[in-house]
Amino acid sequence: MKAIPTWKQRKLDKLAYFSKGSGYSKKDLIPYGYPIILYGRLYTKYETVIQNVDTYVNKKEKSIISNGNEVIVPASGESAEDISRASVVANSGMILGGDLNIITLKEKIEPVFLALTISNGKQKKELRKRAQGKSVVHLHNSDLKEVNLICPSKEEQKKISELFRTLENSITLHQEKLSKLQSLKKAALQSLFPQKNEKEPKVRFANFKEIWKQYKLKDVIESELKGKAKAKDKTNDCKNVYLETNYLNGGEVSYVDVPNDVDEDDVLILWDGSQAGTVYHGYKGALGSTLKAYKPKESGEFMFQYLKKNQQKIYDNYRTPNIPHVVKTFTEDFRIKSTSIIEQRKISSFFKQLDSTINFYQDKLEKLQLLKKAFLQKMFI
Repeated sequence: MKAIPTWKQRKLDKLAYFSKGSGYSKKDLIPYGYPIILYGRLYTKYETVIQNVDTYVNKKEKSIISNGNEVIVPASGESAEDISRASVVANSGMILGGDLNIITLKEKIEPVFLALTISNGKQKKELRKRAQGKSVVHLHNSDLKEVNLICPSKEEQKKISELFRTLENSITLHQEKLSKLQSLKKAALQSLFPQKNEKEPKVRFANFKEIWKQYKLKDVIESELKGKAKAKDKTNDCKNVYLETNYLNGGEVSYVDVPNDVDEDDVLILWDGSQAGTVYHGYKGALGSTLKAYKPKESGEFMFQYLKKNQQKIYDNYRTPNIPHVVKTFTEDFRIKSTSIIEQRKISSFFKQLDSTINFYQDKLEKLQLLKKAFLQKMFI
C-alpha cells in the first residue's frame, strides 16, 4: 500500500521574504487613477484572492508595486481576532499601501494555501497571541517570520488552493446574482406600484388601464387576528407550525397542539418588540402572541408586497416610541393604493416568482458558505 505523505512543520521565515507597503492612506484615494490595495480592504471586503480593486490614487515615487502572488497581512487592526487574516494579490501592477505586511514566497509553498492557513486554525491563533496593543493592535513581519506552518506537499497545496478558489468563485457569482436580483426587485417595487403623488404606476403590464384607487388598509382586509401564546409540543407529534418571530426570521421551527388559524395568503405583522412593524407572508400555522394576521379581501401577495415596499415608512410612522409597538390605529391610518383583482394577481405572480428566485440564490449562497466553513474547519485545525 502506498504511504500517504505526511504534513510537515516549517517556520515561515525559511519559506519567504518579507517587506512592507508604504506611502498611502485613505486620504490619498481619488475616483480614478492607479489601482491600490489599502490594509482596510482586508476588513471591509475580505477575499482570499484579490484580483480587482475599486480604489485608486495618484502614483508617488518609490511606491511598492505588486509583482503578483504576494501574500499580504494587515499590520494594524482593531482587535487581535481581526488582524490575523491574509489575502493573495493575484495580479502585478497594484500599489501596496501602508500598514501592509508583504510576504513573497519561495517555490515550496502556494500563496493561496498560505493565505488560508494564516487566516484559519492554529496559525490564526498563534498570530492572535502575538498581536500587540490595546485600542489598536499591531502585527509585524517579525511576528510572521516566527509562524510555524504545517504544510503538505506542493501538489496537495495546489489541490487545496484550487478547491477553495473554486468555492470562492461560486460564492462570488451567487452573491453578484443575488445582488442584481435584489436591485431588480427594489426597482420593480418602485415601478409597479404608484408613488406618493402618482395616480397609477410608472410601469404596467399590457392591456391594464383601470384607475388605481386609494383605500384605508382596513377597507381591503376581511378580518384580523391577534395571536396568543401557545404551549409548544415538545414531542413534535403535532404537525401544526407555531408562527413565532424566531421561526419567521429564519430560526428553528416549533410545533403546537392547536389548530392552524393562519393561511398562506394571510399577511402577518409583528406587533411588539424591537422590530415591530415587520411584515411577513406565505406562512400557514398557529399564530404567536406578538403577531397579528390580516385576511385580505382580494390578493394577500399584493397587499404584502405593497406593505413591504413601505416597510421603512411603517417603522418610522406607525410605531410607538421607546418600546416599539405598532399603533392601534394602524389599519385606519395606513393608506394602500389598489387596482382590479386581475391586475393585482398579475403583479403578485411577478413578485412571487422573483422572490422565489431570490430565495433560491440566497439558499445556494448560504449552503456554499457553510460548505466553505466546514472545509476550513476540517483542513486547518
